[in-house]
Parts: sequence; C-alpha cells; structure tokens
Amino acid sequence: MELLQKEYLVEPDIKISKTTRIRFSISFFIFALLWMGGLGIVAAVLLPQHLKDLVGASASTSIFGVLNAATAAASLVANLLFGNFSDRTRSVFGRRTPWIVMGGVVGGVSLFLIGILSNVWAIGVFYCICMFGLNMMIAPAIATLSDRVPDDMRGTMSAFMSAGTTVGSSLGILIGAYFITNQLPGFAIAGILMGIAGICTVIVWPKERSSKDMPAAKSGFADILASFRPPVKGARDFWLAFAGRTLLIFSYYMIVNFQLYILQDYIGQSKAGAAATISAMSVITMVVGLIGSLASGAISDFIGRRKLPVILASILLVVGYILPWVMQTPFSMILFAGFAGLGYAVYGAVDQALNIDVLPNKEEAGKDLGILNIATTLGQMVGPIVTSIVVGIGGYTSVFPTAVVFALIACIFIQLIRSTK
Repeated sequence: MELLQKEYLVEPDIKISKTTRIRFSISFFIFALLWMGGLGIVAAVLLPQHLKDLVGASASTSIFGVLNAATAAASLVANLLFGNFSDRTRSVFGRRTPWIVMGGVVGGVSLFLIGILSNVWAIGVFYCICMFGLNMMIAPAIATLSDRVPDDMRGTMSAFMSAGTTVGSSLGILIGAYFITNQLPGFAIAGILMGIAGICTVIVWPKERSSKDMPAAKSGFADILASFRPPVKGARDFWLAFAGRTLLIFSYYMIVNFQLYILQDYIGQSKAGAAATISAMSVITMVVGLIGSLASGAISDFIGRRKLPVILASILLVVGYILPWVMQTPFSMILFAGFAGLGYAVYGAVDQALNIDVLPNKEEAGKDLGILNIATTLGQMVGPIVTSIVVGIGGYTSVFPTAVVFALIACIFIQLIRSTK
C-alpha cells in the first residue's frame, strides 16, 4: 500500500514544476468553463423557456421542478457510481481519463437532444442521461485534485475550477438569452461545449499515468457492493462539509435557476426585458466571480485557512438574497448578481480544497469526493424543487428569506469542522 501511495498519489511534500502547475490551472479552468457553459445555456434559460413554450406559463414551473427532481436523483446515483468506478479502473490511460472523455460525449449528445424534443417525458429522460454523462466527468476530475495536486496548491486549483464555473455559467446564460427566441442553435452550442469539455481537459493537463500496473481491485459482488459504503469512521467533518455544502449551494440555486421566472412573474418583465436583464446579470456575475474566485483561492492557500472565506461568502450571499426581496426591481436582481455571485465565487474557490482536507481515506478519494459532489448536485437540482414548492405556497416573496436561512445554517455547519482551519 505504501508503494501504491508513493507511485499514484501526490503527497503534501512533493513538489511539481511551474509548467505542470500552469497546465493544471488551465485544464481545470477549461473543464469547468465548458461543461458549465453548456449546462448554463440549457438549465438557466433555454429549458425553462422551452417548457413554457410547450405547456404554458402555469404548468412550466411545476414541470421544471419535477425535471429537477428527476435529474437530482440521476446525479446522486451517477456521482457515487463513477467516482467509485474510476477508483477501480485499470487502463493505460489511467483511472480518471477514460471516464472524463466518455462522460463529455454522453452529456453533450443528450443535452442537444433536449432541444429537439417536444414531449415532456422524453425531455426528462434525456436530461437525466445528460446528468449521468456530466457526473461521469466531474467525479473523476475532482478526484484528480486528491491524486495529483499537492496540498499547497489545492486552494488555487479549486479557485480555477470555481472561476471556470462562474465564467461558464455567465457565458452560458448570455448565449441562452441570445437564442431565447431561436432555441435550437443554442441547444446545439450547449451540446458541443459539454461534449468537448472532457476531451479538452485531458489534452491540456499533464497526461495521467497508466494504472494497469496498480493492484487489481477486488471484483467479487460483495467487494463491489462494499466499495460503495459511505465513510463512517473518522468522518464527522466529512459529513459536516457535506451538509454545509448542500445547504449553501441549495440557497444559491433556489434563485439562480428561477431567475427567468423571477424576472417575468415576480418583477413583471417581458420576455425581451427579462433576457436583457439576465444578460446584464451574467456579465456582472462573470466579472465579480472571476475576481473573487482567483483572489480568494490564492489567499486561502497563502494563509492556510478554508473556513474564513466561507464566512465572507455567506455574508455576501445573504445580502444578495435580501436585495430583490426588499426592492423587487430589475436593478435589485442585478445587485443580486453582484453580491451573491461574488459570495458564491468566494465559497467555490475553497470548496474543493476544503473537501479534500476532510477526506477520511485518500485511497478512496474518487468515491468519497463523488459523495461530496452529491451535495453540489442536491443543491443545484433540489434547490429549484424547493423554490417551486415555496412559490406554490407563498409566492416568490417567500423564496428569498428561505434562501437566507439555508445560507446561514450552511455557514454554521462548515464552521463546526475541526480538521481544517
């Protein structure tokens, strides 16, 4: 086992070259930029509008919530499966690379097909398939942070992923808003972006070492079943990180995934007006997110602290949620984009580094990080479900204070973690 660790896992004191650091930085940024750009085009703009065009305004909100529930379940399964499968993979291309490439192809093709379908059930099926492909990429890619990136640069790499996600989301929303009245080309661009995410990533980052000579993973049914067990021993901080991550992301996506409906149905803008506001929000989120991600990730590595940025992120998110609740104007949503976008970027910059710090067993990094990534999926997919329920009960006015409560509870959970500062 000691030999295995030395050969395949990067230990904290191992140094890597400046060129390798740059290549990892670029590859993690490109990876997040491409897949999030493709998903942002569809999830934030084109899919909600596609549903609204198909079934009308009254039914689209509830159907969108159901679709998010289905994709959340698909993502939960996919994260656990492919994180674990990548841990057990033995190939000349390494453990993570084959899954990342295959996932991009599956995700991209299915994301495009959503745009040419007019049956809500079929759309739901292919949206779920897309989530399988997406998480087939994400779980192994994040495990690479544990496998091949030293401690002293994980915050920075996490920041580049966060920056890519922020820029990708903003660009995706901009592209989606541009194609809101002519949707099929937008769906095609979304599929292409997600499809090439995995390929571009593994081309740019340093080639992964072959895993063919690693000891074979036990392949009996009982062994495979046991390999899916969530961590229990010494996992207190792991589950605190899971809960905090879920709730923080949960609060953000309660609003972000419904921003089109908020602008149209809560604030009262037309389709064209909402598209223009979303475009402005996207530019602001992209700028503050890029600055916040890169700055806070580097600072986190420099000061050796992960939890302090989370406090700042929570404050910024809460301010961002309160402004549209109080003001109820298009400008308040632009302010939301600035404050909440910066807060989410600051959190995302240290998110993956914090997750690696709380891993109970680094040899099962793919599986355990896959479980932690389920928290992201839960937040992104279940948050909008809660929004649709809250809207049905108390209208959009109730959404913003609910998001505030979730963000504050998330901060408390993360501050209770003991294994990292």
